[in-house]
Amino acid sequence: MQLEIQSTVPMMTDRPLRVLLFGKDGRTDAIAEGIRSSAMSCELSICAPFASPGLAAKADHFASASLTDLEAMVRLTRQSRADLVVVGPEDPLAAGLSDAVAALGVACFGPTQELARVETSKSWTRSLLDRHGIDGNPRHQAFRHARGLWEYLNELGAVVVKPDGLTGGKGVKVQGEQLASHEEALAYGLALLEADGSVVIEERLDGEEFSLQTITDGEAFVHCPIAQDHKRAFEGDTGPNTGGMGSYSCPDGSLPFLSDADVSAARLINEAVVHSLGREVGQPYRGVLYGGFMATAGGVALIEYNARFGDPEAMNVLPLMSGGLLELLWATAQGRLGAVDVAFSPRATVCKYVVPDAYPDEGGAGAPIATDESLLGPDLRCYWASAELADDLTVRMTGSRAVAFVGIGSTTAEAERLAERGASSVVGAVRHRRDIGTSGALARRVDHLARLRGAPSPTAAPRHA
Repeated sequence: MQLEIQSTVPMMTDRPLRVLLFGKDGRTDAIAEGIRSSAMSCELSICAPFASPGLAAKADHFASASLTDLEAMVRLTRQSRADLVVVGPEDPLAAGLSDAVAALGVACFGPTQELARVETSKSWTRSLLDRHGIDGNPRHQAFRHARGLWEYLNELGAVVVKPDGLTGGKGVKVQGEQLASHEEALAYGLALLEADGSVVIEERLDGEEFSLQTITDGEAFVHCPIAQDHKRAFEGDTGPNTGGMGSYSCPDGSLPFLSDADVSAARLINEAVVHSLGREVGQPYRGVLYGGFMATAGGVALIEYNARFGDPEAMNVLPLMSGGLLELLWATAQGRLGAVDVAFSPRATVCKYVVPDAYPDEGGAGAPIATDESLLGPDLRCYWASAELADDLTVRMTGSRAVAFVGIGSTTAEAERLAERGASSVVGAVRHRRDIGTSGALARRVDHLARLRGAPSPTAAPRHA
């Protein structure tokens, strides 16, 4: 069943809605595609730091600016005479773009700077859950000096060491993976204290991670299909953490290893956090609350929050909407999400990011990359990220994740075959993780959580797949 939207939200009757989208990645390209495919008429302006082929092709008006330059972004908002600003990544939210836009009388899909602290300060978010008695917090403590740090490491046993602020998915280190011992954990913690003035220490959890993206205007909620991201750089979940090498979702909106109780717990935590944010900050949260969760032997635990769509997870859920993303964004920004009825197509998706050979280390900037557009269609989408259309009309990488392919099918296996076909067709000094969304990878996750929860390991193919 395709997305059907029925709404009482006022529409622009005299002219197209003027929309200004800020972003630079595959997530933003997917948002632009959804806006363009909506029935609601619009004039789409896009601002990015470089001329991404996907964004440049979808924009009526394209402008280049830094997404941390608040003055430039506000100036562009005025110049475009925007009715609606849509924020893709976290940097503009952290800079206070939503607040500045509101001061101009412009609606914004994206929370205010204070509300975005749910992403920009891990210690503040942990404290928020504690203050409001919300489930999901692991044992944790924030440090702003070294006193007591070594003792707490020993108290918790295996730990996770986190920078307090934004890290682009690459700053968190886990004992037993990136950290071999408490001594290494201490050294990393002290380095973060010296660099940032704070560090967060949490107990290491064992389980399976999953992502729940909840669209909200502070009162109503639209819970997107759940996805699982793959952070590690190399196949078999090895190598350093990245911004995300790819992700998958299943036809029923859940994942093979999750129970209905797990899904319900994550949704309730997201809703409780949104309500608590509204009470504490005195402002409605309008945008996406992305919860990174872990299903453990003892239930569902919160890993972290993001204050926007995930990258790559946005590319799993947005193609499952048809014809109504712009209306959804407009309603949310106006505080009228409850007037929109939303459903998602019951299909599977697999997203695979193609990256420079050196990624996540530096390298690959300026190298050419080419895709085979003849492969693309309704069930195989291509979303450009860190790649720039050069003056000679070649596409060149900028050094990070370059392009993503999303396969859509009736089963995860079908979606994976399509995504792999697209990713494998790219010409350039690139690589991708071939194992994302494969039956073997899914089976290992099902078996892992079953063992932790004391259940027999499944002998058949995972459900939902």
